[in-house]
Amino acid sequence: MSLPPQKASELKQIIHNHLLQMDIHGKIRDVLAESVRDDPGPAQRALSETDFLHTLHRRGIIDDVMKDLHFTQEATTRPETTSRPEPAAHPVELKKTSIDPSRRCLYLQVLGGKAFLEHLQEPEPLPGQVCSTFTLYLHFRNQRFRSRPVPCACEPDLKEGFLFQIHKDAAGEGSKMVDATGMLSMCDPVHLVLIKTDTSGETALVSSYFLDWRAVLSSPGGKTCIAVELMGVGSECKLPAGVLTLSLELFPPLSETLSRDVVRTQQSLERQRTAEKERLFLVYAKQWWREFLEIRPSHQSKLVKIFAQDENGVNRPVCSYVRVLRAGRLLESPRQAACFVSLLAQQRAPVVGGGAGKQEQWCTLLAFLCTGKGDCEDHAALLCSLLLGFGLDAYVCVGTKGRGTPHAWVLSRGADGSVTFWESLTAHRYLHRAVDPDAPPLAPQPRPSSPYRTVGCVFNHRCFLANCQPSDAVELSVFDFQNPSRWKAMSEEALQSVCAPGSTASLPPLPPLCAPSLDAAAASNQLELEMRRLVSEHRKDLDLATVWDDHLSYLLSSALWAYELERCAGVSCGNEEFQDAVRRAVPDGHTFKGFPIHFLHRNARRAFSTCLRSPFCEEIICCRGDHVRLAVRVRVCVYPEDVCAVWLMFACKYRSVL
Repeated sequence: MSLPPQKASELKQIIHNHLLQMDIHGKIRDVLAESVRDDPGPAQRALSETDFLHTLHRRGIIDDVMKDLHFTQEATTRPETTSRPEPAAHPVELKKTSIDPSRRCLYLQVLGGKAFLEHLQEPEPLPGQVCSTFTLYLHFRNQRFRSRPVPCACEPDLKEGFLFQIHKDAAGEGSKMVDATGMLSMCDPVHLVLIKTDTSGETALVSSYFLDWRAVLSSPGGKTCIAVELMGVGSECKLPAGVLTLSLELFPPLSETLSRDVVRTQQSLERQRTAEKERLFLVYAKQWWREFLEIRPSHQSKLVKIFAQDENGVNRPVCSYVRVLRAGRLLESPRQAACFVSLLAQQRAPVVGGGAGKQEQWCTLLAFLCTGKGDCEDHAALLCSLLLGFGLDAYVCVGTKGRGTPHAWVLSRGADGSVTFWESLTAHRYLHRAVDPDAPPLAPQPRPSSPYRTVGCVFNHRCFLANCQPSDAVELSVFDFQNPSRWKAMSEEALQSVCAPGSTASLPPLPPLCAPSLDAAAASNQLELEMRRLVSEHRKDLDLATVWDDHLSYLLSSALWAYELERCAGVSCGNEEFQDAVRRAVPDGHTFKGFPIHFLHRNARRAFSTCLRSPFCEEIICCRGDHVRLAVRVRVCVYPEDVCAVWLMFACKYRSVL
């Protein structure tokens, strides 16, 4: 491959500058002087070019040059959320990444893990054996990476390198080289999230850690090595989960490093400012709460949640969990965003031991996305963030649903004053119409359409409002947030002091959504082949022959497409064409039966077991009759973060024998 003259000269200049920074001429002179000194005498033979290159290679100088010019970096992809592949079946592809000498980069290298004592007794996995795995996810200044899955062990073989670009935030200066002073003012941490995936594909959050990388600014040569102790999450947030050894290196190296005292002073000042802002907000929140209780004594029992604990046990204002999140071209509409959020599985925070109490844990967005599961509060915060990104006036509601169970959902207000409830776990929408308690007894009243019972407070990234109406029942509540007699608002200025992006050093950064890396067509074909095999084996155990009708299987595609469209957009279409095609494919005197089902995972055996628990589906799979023909069709719909909606349909046609 030939380069244009301009590119060739630019490449030569880059290499020349890099060699000057390494002082390569001085190193060559030293090697040459030592070679001549080691071979004295009049009979000294001339030092050939081959011998000299061999000496440079033996001293490691050539390796140092090539190592600094190129790095192995993982492609920015996201693994499956609901069904993870085994490492042996899906190896992570690596690619070479060249460093742009005009941009400052942070090279974070994971050198290994140790002291993961929970896995102390686990034996070494045999070659090809499916085992539980660790995967490390990283986020830094809008850049996300993940490691390859490695077997769980006391000393897991986590050895990967990740290259982050460090750029200026000021407008028009993003392409300029950032200096040491500019990097010192960047309080954005590197967020590390460690996920464990078991043999069935279920994920669990092991640790969530915020790394302050700025120690490298005071290290000689712009390189340092540190050991990071990862703590557990939830009820185990005070217990160590393991240790990671990390290497941090800046490229190009700093011409002048900062002193350690300067770096430590900056970090100390940031902690003091954050602590002072949080203290002042806490004082204000206590005063606000006292004023709220003075309005009506019954307010003490309302679900007004001002603070919530994250996975690390840190109390943060609930408004900090909601941010304006734009998905680019990954999601095209608010309803599609609601469908995406509903595909993330619901799971309450795990608790050791019994008890009916609910474990308090709201997750940071990165931990929620990497785990692929969370409680209703995590779903509601993510959906509200996405709806805000689409320009809606959205809020998270905290209250109760049937039987008084605490719950969180999303509310959006239209320009005409209409109020819509969004259930983040199912993507269902409900139009709210308040009941007028002062209306005459015989006056017609709207019937409640939503499953929600009470609402205590609503909030988003800018405001927090508590319900101070005589009744907190949803059907009686009027969502007129500008009316202080109905809703008591917190000071927006006070909220922004601790919840606005960059307001405090302790505020977790907002990660972007990752584009799907899964091939939907290939995943659909693979799952469909597995389902055919499972059906054939099941019928063989029943002494039944299996004959597949490929044409009938293909006709089921339109039905599955219509089901997903109806789930996302609420529009039903294509049913007439599907029915007409089935009538043409089924001969006279034959019977057609079909059974569609929806899954959030791609595990064939789990899906097949679930289908067999349905008597309608079992009747199709175990169909008996004359000229029995079976059909199955799978459609995998892929969303951001490799979240999948899986539609599966079994069908059969046969001639009834009476």
